[in-house]
Amino acid sequence: MARSAAANVWTAYGLTIGVVAICVAVRYLLDPWMGDSLPLVTAFAAVAAAVWVGGYRPALVAALLAYAACSYLFIDPRGGVKIADAKTLLGLVAYLTTCALIVVFGEHARRSQKEAHEQREVSRVTLRSIGDAVMTTDVQGLVTYMNAVAESLTGWTDAEARGRPLDSVFRIVNEQSRAPVASPALKALREGVVVGLANHTVLIRRDGSEIPIDDSAAPIRDEAGRVMGCVLIFRDVSAARRLQRERADQLLTARVLASIVESSDDAIVSKSLEGIIQSWNAGAERLFGYSPAQAIGRHISMLIPPERLAEEDEIISKLKAGQRIEHFETERVASDGRRLRVSLTVSPIKDADNNVVGASKIVRDVTRQRESEERERLLLGEAAAANAKFRAFFEQGALLAGLMDVSGTLLEANRVVSQIAGYAREDLIGKPLWEAPWWPSPRSREEIKDATDAAARGHAFRAETKYVLAGGEERIADIAIQPIRDSGDRVLFLAITAVDITQRKRLEDDLRNLAADLAEEDRRKTEFLATLAHELRNPLAPISNAARALRLGGGADAAFRSASEMLERQVAQMSRLVDDLLDMSRITRGKIDLRREHVELAPIVQQAVEAIRAQYEAMSHELTVSLPPEPVYLDADPARIAQVISNLLSNACKFTDAGGHIELIVDREGERATIRVRDNGIGIAAEHLSRVFEMFAQVDTSLERSRGGLGIGLTLVKTLVEMHGGTVTVRSDGLGRGTEFAVDLPVLSDAPRARPEAADVPVAPVRRRILVVDDSEDAAESIAMLLEFGGHETKQAHDGVEAVAAAERWRPHVVLLDIGLPKMNGYDACRRIRREPWGRQMFIIALTGWGQEEDRQRSDEAGFDAHMVKPPDYDALMTMIALPPQHSGPHEKVG
Repeated sequence: MARSAAANVWTAYGLTIGVVAICVAVRYLLDPWMGDSLPLVTAFAAVAAAVWVGGYRPALVAALLAYAACSYLFIDPRGGVKIADAKTLLGLVAYLTTCALIVVFGEHARRSQKEAHEQREVSRVTLRSIGDAVMTTDVQGLVTYMNAVAESLTGWTDAEARGRPLDSVFRIVNEQSRAPVASPALKALREGVVVGLANHTVLIRRDGSEIPIDDSAAPIRDEAGRVMGCVLIFRDVSAARRLQRERADQLLTARVLASIVESSDDAIVSKSLEGIIQSWNAGAERLFGYSPAQAIGRHISMLIPPERLAEEDEIISKLKAGQRIEHFETERVASDGRRLRVSLTVSPIKDADNNVVGASKIVRDVTRQRESEERERLLLGEAAAANAKFRAFFEQGALLAGLMDVSGTLLEANRVVSQIAGYAREDLIGKPLWEAPWWPSPRSREEIKDATDAAARGHAFRAETKYVLAGGEERIADIAIQPIRDSGDRVLFLAITAVDITQRKRLEDDLRNLAADLAEEDRRKTEFLATLAHELRNPLAPISNAARALRLGGGADAAFRSASEMLERQVAQMSRLVDDLLDMSRITRGKIDLRREHVELAPIVQQAVEAIRAQYEAMSHELTVSLPPEPVYLDADPARIAQVISNLLSNACKFTDAGGHIELIVDREGERATIRVRDNGIGIAAEHLSRVFEMFAQVDTSLERSRGGLGIGLTLVKTLVEMHGGTVTVRSDGLGRGTEFAVDLPVLSDAPRARPEAADVPVAPVRRRILVVDDSEDAAESIAMLLEFGGHETKQAHDGVEAVAAAERWRPHVVLLDIGLPKMNGYDACRRIRREPWGRQMFIIALTGWGQEEDRQRSDEAGFDAHMVKPPDYDALMTMIALPPQHSGPHEKVG
């Protein structure tokens, strides 16, 4: 197998090289017409073919080989592989990003195909392994498949039956009338419903023999709901028919036995193992005074004196072991309260599988006989009789029990001690309790001795403690030591009882461990999401910066500017996905707070529209916005409401084909405002409407997954709307008919008082000295390039120690400081700068991939003026840098 796997690997790499060669050759043939444009166009096909043939490793080889060949042959200057300028670098970044996406989606599609193949194989093996006979037909009723059981029952092989009409292979008649029976499969095909056979149906096998069967048929439908065929499932019920006849014979026997029971002078009662009375003969009615109607269905304990309830547990335990109890004498209570002395004979009732399911009791009244004997026993002394009663109660209990004198010496131990703990009575009687062999340690013995001394002084004791069985197993018991007093309140004896609680304690430990594991998993998930966001934002920052720098420095070249804007839009989309993922993490952990204020809805709507303008313009969508004539005011977090609206608009853009129409309509009805986002896109099937708000739900299940997304945007919308006291609903008329989402929110009845507007502070263009600190040279270089385009002077540093030294030497106006730095992290570097007199007025901005609330709080405590998440918004960064230094300081936060 190892050689075969290695051969497959080399084959995949060989095919990859061949595909790359073909794709390069095709581009070479097209070169007279294409020239310098699209030099890598055929390389993407090579990467896609390689990932489909061999997976992501051959695809990575294909990407590198194809780029090297195409760069050498088609990218100026031709005849070499080099990165001559920023445009070539940008092209390489775009090429590698596109190849990465092709590899990711190709690998996903490849694995999905493998899983689908495995699922089909599981279904095939399942049908062949199922215990019932299975046949399928096409829509004309011709046999398309038979499993092994169907072959055995019909006498036809699968190969012989395929293509034949179902009636010629599956012939059925009524067992009594011999009339042909209509096939349920054909009826299922005609009517499109599940159909079952009536009783007394037999199958005529190929050799003419007959088998009684039970079957059902159901239509097979495709994804559109059309009937494509039928599946017929049937089974041999010969054994069931024999069982019915046997039960009829048993019923006759039972009737004979019932007659005997009813004529008996003894009380004969049957009950379930739970103690519920199931039968009650005339003898029982005469003895106890209850009619059958009064007794049947009630618990047998209605006949048992309270002090004898423990007997029932012992009887049930013996019955479960299959033992018969003969001439067991006890007391029972009649309906008028009379105590009856009775002799019981109890036999287990078993089912066909020899399992005990109940008990039959024969009860004989021995009251008069025992009263006579009692008078004789009284002659032997009341003390002996009392001792006998106590012994009966003591031995028939279900607890580990013993009796001690006030010194702690064990006088008696019941049979349960020997049965459960495994110690002989003679090894225990006459010894102090703390010297018993079941204590696991000297400390345990000392604790029990102290408890026994306290009980002798009249103080009851109860505790959970460990004990050891005779076989060496350590277990846990709930032990009680109770003083027994006389009428003068003097302690005469000490009673000890114990219940084994080992299993209960294990379950409690398991629950505690499970809770700890779940908490640890949640902590790890949170750390993973924060790290994932950081690691995703770090490479996004230089890409975003480079794209903006290229656009600013690209002049009037429309194609160059369009490509740069496209990269900026895609980076912004990836940043939104990371933010959505972190928002869901915060919400599930209860870490998100709404910053409510009285706001007007219209500006929030316009803000949301602007946030996704690039997305809908890129897809040539027409977006119309309709607002009510009067202002609508909310008590809400404006940023979160804007996030809700932009998520719904972004969702509409993604699931509407290019050139579609999207409507954003705001209405007010009384004390509620409704925000509707309506599109004419792909729509949602009725069966998927109920799960569109589930986390990670993806209604678009095609292999292409052309719509994208993480599947959390709508979950985030629903959560944020509900946190505002609102609701969100979805409606669609079906696939291809568009979708409408409606958000309902409470509104303020009156307009809030206008707050005095702050006077605008004029911000004049100012040339700043800016120190850029990032351990990624790409990130530092790209942001420095942007700042220099804005007219600022920059220097770079790549670790915390270098950053402090550069700040002291150069005295910049602004420091853009990353957090995760080598040698000294950003927090410590900021503290070092702030401690110096020359660093107290510097404007220090944390520019980092860490963006959770805890990270912002730590940067605040370290002395940063602002906290921005990579990749930063260029305009916001430029505005912040342009602020006069006196507008902000170490304790006045910005951003």
